[in-house]
Amino acid sequence: MMRSFKKITALVTGASSGIGKALARELALQGAHLVLVSRNAQRLEQEAEDLRTRFGVNVHVFPEDLACLEDRLELFAWIQKSGITVDVLVNNAGLAHYGSFEAASFEDTGAMLDLNIHALTHLTRLFLPSMLERKTGGVLNVASTAGFQPLPFLSVYAATKAFVLNFSEALWGECQNRGVRIFCLCPGNTMTRFHQTAGIDKQRMFFSASAADVARFALRKFLKTNQPSAIYGFWNKLMIYAERLGPRRLTVFFTRWMYQPERIGDPRTQSPSIGAERKAGQS
Repeated sequence: MMRSFKKITALVTGASSGIGKALARELALQGAHLVLVSRNAQRLEQEAEDLRTRFGVNVHVFPEDLACLEDRLELFAWIQKSGITVDVLVNNAGLAHYGSFEAASFEDTGAMLDLNIHALTHLTRLFLPSMLERKTGGVLNVASTAGFQPLPFLSVYAATKAFVLNFSEALWGECQNRGVRIFCLCPGNTMTRFHQTAGIDKQRMFFSASAADVARFALRKFLKTNQPSAIYGFWNKLMIYAERLGPRRLTVFFTRWMYQPERIGDPRTQSPSIGAERKAGQS
């Protein structure tokens, strides 16, 4: 089992902003070499150059849309051709649409399913077998506290994160005693580009955290805990555990009130979608 990130190679998706960017920086700080993936080539290259200069690590960039099957296969083929061994896969890229379900086009909803579920599952299937053969390495999946609860106005997003959480924990069980670490990070509200674009004021959100704090927590837990998942923050944990004691309809009522557009200050029915390079603040 891995004891540190020094001199390992980590592939981080959604790495040009938000939690993905913070994870890449923290990994570089701890001595990891990186492969950074997102759709925004300019921001990705700028971040890569900064990490090379500040931490003296090798950083490769691969600007692609991971929602596309062909792009994922191209990424995997490039990794193999380059002779890079991916020791840790960080599945962070995600997509969210804030607003009522009927207001979103099915094309947008399908893109969210493709990135949040299909891409994460496919990349894990591509890179996990070689880790199991080497009996070392790991997969860090970024889910959310949204995976524990239904969220009106973020309904499909929350459902995708429930998939990520359950998939990760089941895979953790399959990989026990095989030398490979599977871990699922469940942050709550993290102040990233999603909240700014959606018009959600920081003062109106509960228990907001910085992406840097979430990243440090995730990597510490990845190395030191034997649990399959972890919720970031005391208040987030308290909220999730309290909801489990009450009826499901009460949870839906509370989350509907918390995320309704009138309360968070967004008069629009639906905000623009937030892509892989503009990671959803809830993750």
